[in-house]
Amino acid sequence: VYMGAEDIQRQELNFFRMQLMGAKVVPVTSGTKTLKDATNEAIRDWVTNVNDTHYIIGSVVGPHPYPLMVRDFQAILGREARQQILEQTGKLPSVAIACVGGGSNAMGLFHAFRDDEEVRLVGVEAGGESYDLGHHAASLSFGDPGVLHGSRSFLLQDQDGQVAPAHSVSAGLDYPGVGPEHAYLKSIQRAEYIAVGDSEALEACRQVSELEGIIPALETAHALAGLNRLAKDLPSDASALVCFSGRGDKDMSRLSKLIEV
Repeated sequence: VYMGAEDIQRQELNFFRMQLMGAKVVPVTSGTKTLKDATNEAIRDWVTNVNDTHYIIGSVVGPHPYPLMVRDFQAILGREARQQILEQTGKLPSVAIACVGGGSNAMGLFHAFRDDEEVRLVGVEAGGESYDLGHHAASLSFGDPGVLHGSRSFLLQDQDGQVAPAHSVSAGLDYPGVGPEHAYLKSIQRAEYIAVGDSEALEACRQVSELEGIIPALETAHALAGLNRLAKDLPSDASALVCFSGRGDKDMSRLSKLIEV
């Protein structure tokens, strides 16, 4: 398993869990030491050792068929959520919301509702510290078309087309590109994408932890912050479906330094 050295520090529990179960986790110290650089190293390993190596990734990014495969694996999220909300409310949600880094959990959720035009699909990207290049990870909100890791999508890049560094308080959203199917949904205006900053996500994390007794992953906290932003404009009879893409256990050491209690 290739993992950015920065992400190892941010997700110490995930790192330890993988080692405990017998995985060899290779820290990647090049570039920004995050997901993009870990993906670079994994692909280098794959193409160098093709006889006995195969490449996998857990997001809807990279060369075909990986975006398609991961979407279809993650589609169980949307199928189960669709069934559950129909059982509980008797109708489809007014809006379905999920965080978007590479975009796997969001694509899994959206896929079940893509033909239901009455369901608004909202992806929440990492707005980071500011909207200046290098200080966020909102490729769909502020990026331009380009090629990264074998697919054409929206990228954060400078005037010369060089991939720019991304930033998010959340390791899972800290990626300068996005899955190509999200770019397609944006281009046909089937889904909309907003950017939520670090501080807004941290406040949503604290709020949900206090009110619901559920500590969300920092990635999920962005979706919850997106819901906070959208809720005030929704009608009183609206229902919102939010994808909880992970628990905050893995982020606990980092959260303890970022949130005052």
